[in-house]
Amino acid sequence: MNELDVRLDDVRERFSAAAAGARDERELEELRVAYLGRSGEVTTVRRTIGTLSPEARPAAGKAINEAVAEMEAVLEEARGKLEMRAFETDLASKIDVTYPAIGPPAGSIHPVRRIVEDSCAYFRRHGFAVVIGAEAEPDYYNFDALNIPGDHPARESFDSFWLTDTMLLRPHTSPMQIRTMQAHKPPIAIVAPGKCFRRDAVDARHLFAFHQVEGLLVAEGIHFGHLKGMLEGLCRELFGPNQRVRFRPSYFPFTEPSAEVDTTCPRCKGTAGPEGCGMCGGSGWIELGGSGMVHPNVLREVGYDPDAYSGWAFGFGVERLGLTRYDVDDIRRFVESDSDFLQQLS
Repeated sequence: MNELDVRLDDVRERFSAAAAGARDERELEELRVAYLGRSGEVTTVRRTIGTLSPEARPAAGKAINEAVAEMEAVLEEARGKLEMRAFETDLASKIDVTYPAIGPPAGSIHPVRRIVEDSCAYFRRHGFAVVIGAEAEPDYYNFDALNIPGDHPARESFDSFWLTDTMLLRPHTSPMQIRTMQAHKPPIAIVAPGKCFRRDAVDARHLFAFHQVEGLLVAEGIHFGHLKGMLEGLCRELFGPNQRVRFRPSYFPFTEPSAEVDTTCPRCKGTAGPEGCGMCGGSGWIELGGSGMVHPNVLREVGYDPDAYSGWAFGFGVERLGLTRYDVDDIRRFVESDSDFLQQLS
């Protein structure tokens, strides 16, 4: 072992011992400067390289660099121990580690799913069956069988997501009404929940992917009064006895007569002032969906005799129902995955 190696070993040993005994970050920094700084002991050793022969200088430089790397590793290890010691001291002074931990957050049913389940439960109590269908359907079930021919302007109003020339993402769950009537003779009483898709501009009342609950009743002697009673009962079920509901004359190709179903705006509570309301446009009402008596052409299409049977149908937007039920003023809140919001509604 040459003189340089002896000096480096001595420096390393003294540095390691001092680092192990450092009491805080300030002492570590002073140690670093004293040994590894510009005027530190390692620099003093490095300056002796010039006194060596040219052949010995590379080996000497390598030995010094290795010593520096080792000392820096010792410094980092000492710094880590000091940080851990400080953390444990702080933890012991502020936190009782023997206190029971907070349990993990529990999941809950999404408010949209809850509305679907409660709506279906209401209709099941009245003898309705729940039917589920595919989210992609041929245009026959989405339009043709619903009295919406190829050149009818109502077909354009849906502005749908077409997958092929004849297949599209359903803009409503009405295809299940047609499929059920084609598969069964009357009387028919079904409710069809599911996701739907339309090219709507997203705002406080519209989503391009949303959920619907549709209902259909076909039998002898069915009239509009039955429809009105069932839908008012559904609104009382979801919103309570004080929520106002109104039926407004409208037009749909698949029902005649037809009506829009509105309820009190959840933002202005039906009392929009002169300034108006950004949610209901100042009307005091928000649309839940459409309804009406099944058009005779639809009954004929599925093989039912419209002179013997009549029926009603409706379709409500589930997120629209959620606006009123949960007193939410923006439909987008239901799809933003805000855990605090969802936990509050649960």
